[in-house]
Amino acid sequence: MSEVAMEEHERDISDLDPQECPSVVVENGVMLVVNHSYVHAPFSVVLATVLYLAEFITAAMLCSRYHKSEDNIWLGFTITFMLVPAVLIQLALTFIHRDLGRDRPLVLFLHLLLMGPVIRCFEALVVYFKAGKREEPYVTISRKISLKKGQGTPMEWEIGQSERTLATHRNAFKRTAVIQAFLGSTPQLTLQLYATIQEKYFLPVRGALMIITLISVIYGALVCSVLAIQIRYDDYKVRLRPAAYMCMIVWRGLEIATRITALVLFSTALTHWVILVGMVNLLFFFFLPWAEFWARKGSLTQDVEKNFSKLGTTVVLSMFTLLYACINIFCWSAVQLDLTHRELIERKQRWGRLAMYYCGRFVENFILIALWYFHKSDFYEYVCAPLLAVQLLICYSLAVLFMLLFYQFCHPCRRLFKYNVHDCLHCICCRRRAREARRKPAPSYSNAATMVLVPEEPLELLDPQNSEQPDLTSQLGGRETAIVEDIMEAA
Repeated sequence: MSEVAMEEHERDISDLDPQECPSVVVENGVMLVVNHSYVHAPFSVVLATVLYLAEFITAAMLCSRYHKSEDNIWLGFTITFMLVPAVLIQLALTFIHRDLGRDRPLVLFLHLLLMGPVIRCFEALVVYFKAGKREEPYVTISRKISLKKGQGTPMEWEIGQSERTLATHRNAFKRTAVIQAFLGSTPQLTLQLYATIQEKYFLPVRGALMIITLISVIYGALVCSVLAIQIRYDDYKVRLRPAAYMCMIVWRGLEIATRITALVLFSTALTHWVILVGMVNLLFFFFLPWAEFWARKGSLTQDVEKNFSKLGTTVVLSMFTLLYACINIFCWSAVQLDLTHRELIERKQRWGRLAMYYCGRFVENFILIALWYFHKSDFYEYVCAPLLAVQLLICYSLAVLFMLLFYQFCHPCRRLFKYNVHDCLHCICCRRRAREARRKPAPSYSNAATMVLVPEEPLELLDPQNSEQPDLTSQLGGRETAIVEDIMEAA
């Protein structure tokens, strides 16, 4: 686990731009960045903390409202989706920072009060504001390849203690953002939207909680996508442009909003069947990595934690797989798990699995919306149900479109793709044309009636033992083969 953590620190630290670092030395084609004073502000840490506090406080206010109105069912579920991710976040932060083996009673006490992200954010801000005031020696060197206009330039960064500490905080809060988004915010958003439709009135506090949870889910999905790119292209310095972020926000926002709306509408019409749909999705994505692990006949990675037994490693991997399954229920996780790899992530990009996921999810959403349409309650008499169904399908199609635009034009490492989206679509069109060409019967010269006029004298010169004489059958066969090849090339 320590080796994996070190590599993750280097990924985050390598976001420095050489143009922002005045001290650059070029030796043997390698650009060495020496500046220690420039440190990126921990915006991701602050944003994750703000979302955590906003969702927790708003959910607590809504619980107070449910308690006054004696809505015990909504109260119980709201408290559950508020406390479960909060407890898991405290455990994740304690595990990543290894506080159990250190003498930090105040920090552990704040974690018990579910205030761990606040003290961690405060520590990160203190490190940031103190950085650069005094010169500090570097503790490690990060080596990356910078891509500019298709040309790769090897670069090295001398990493100081402040940068390394901030990288630890950033990576910890990336994981907490994903946990908060898919183990707390998505079920909370689904529950509150369902409660709004069932109770047929709108609460301002509940509306505020729904907006905050939607922002948290979109941010968690963005973190998943960025982490997948950084892990897959670990040797390269990854920098996403504003256009890439905007494209991902629209893609993830439409995908998640459409998925949650389809599930909620289906649950209002067929309440008990939605439990079956959720459990089938959860169990499928939970056991999929384990099935691939057993099919490969691999052994569990030993880099999760050196002090863990096999049972402890299995428990940690099961929790990791549960998070992976919860992500895939609502949106594409952007990564595939490989339980035999020390990073637990498969580096190879599987375009086929990506296409299968979105095609299958589109069909599932269509079926859920169709079942809701035929079994909807009287509450939707004032809503144009056909228009709503069409809008949901169009929104999901737009999400797929923005995903394709991201991989084609906005992906930071698109020049490293062996095949891009345009090539895949072109290949599909070529296959269709080839199939149509194969269905058309090719001209057969062996069955055609052909008259060959041969003078009588050359008949005596035909010697079956002469190997140099032309073979009419081979010539016709070669001509037929050449025609077929021309047809395939034209297709």
